[in-house]
Amino acid sequence: MIGGIAAKLALRAGRPAGDHLPPEQVARAMTDPRSIVIVKLSAIGDVLHGVPAAVALKRAFPAARIGWAVEGRAADVLAGHPAIDHLFRLPRGWLKSPRAVVELRRQLRSFRPDVAIDMQGLLKSGVATWLSGARMRIGAAKPVSREHAWLAYTHAVRPTATHVVDRNCDLLAPLGVQVARPTFDIAHWPVSRLRVHQWLAALRLPRPPIVLNPGAGWASKLWPAERFAATARGLHRRHGQPVVIVWGGAAERATAERIAADSFGAAIVAPDTSLQDLGELCRQAALFISSDTGPLHLAAAVGTPCVGLFGPVPATRNGPYGPGHVCVEPPAALRPKWDDRKHDTASMAGITVEQVLAAADAVLARAQAA
Repeated sequence: MIGGIAAKLALRAGRPAGDHLPPEQVARAMTDPRSIVIVKLSAIGDVLHGVPAAVALKRAFPAARIGWAVEGRAADVLAGHPAIDHLFRLPRGWLKSPRAVVELRRQLRSFRPDVAIDMQGLLKSGVATWLSGARMRIGAAKPVSREHAWLAYTHAVRPTATHVVDRNCDLLAPLGVQVARPTFDIAHWPVSRLRVHQWLAALRLPRPPIVLNPGAGWASKLWPAERFAATARGLHRRHGQPVVIVWGGAAERATAERIAADSFGAAIVAPDTSLQDLGELCRQAALFISSDTGPLHLAAAVGTPCVGLFGPVPATRNGPYGPGHVCVEPPAALRPKWDDRKHDTASMAGITVEQVLAAADAVLARAQAA
């Protein structure tokens, strides 16, 4: 099935990959789209990195309806967003199900998009972009787009920015949209906000909490649990209150409990939280410390100062976006080659507890001075 779809993309693309009109011609041809679909399927952090582009589109075309095709629970961070009018929620593995593909096509065609923007650049996102039926289909030119996704596009863009948030905004150029100051404008979630307020009130903390997130999507991005415990002890000693450890899933919960036990009372384990609960907890936090993973980017998106721990992937590309954040990285010699980034074990080990504590002190001092 997947191979057949790829073949159809190649036949129907209608132009060589990477061929596109000059932006001024496109702007004249498409000055006021009635509906736009963004395709950014996963993961949580990657989806959040696309949000500023949606905000910019809504500001540029306030009368347009904006939809977003997204997989799994990553949709939860988009729910209620003022710039997004409709979510196309897809199950994981949808591309392997003919029924799911047909249903997605039906939903997208009912939305009648004039523009589809692929911010993922993979086969499955290219298929979704093509299924939309939009007459203008935008994505990154190869090699940024992979797996022949570019065959689905009518307009291929060569992003020039370094950070992925800015690269996503670069994709709006064919519409004549330039984004000077990307913003997230993440929605508030009242039910989660009440739940978080009640839990924090019971703790009677003297000031907003510091939150640690020891989990990560890749094993290569995990920082040693014993260093998180040492960081918790150092933060408690310097700032006089326990830190909160968040987690997702059974394995991360076990790690959080081990860190709390090794912190000798310096850390407490948060209750089970949804993504929206976590977002509201971040809004109440003074600082969020984490490696490169979805919760870090959620904290940054809601405006929480962050300390990001970046080993296999450079912070210039994926760091928490916006002012007030500090990223800690290992010596350059420990950074792996790009193809080894998911298997590397040395780079995160090159980040020390002293570096993280110094970064935390700097962020907190800057926030207090402000």
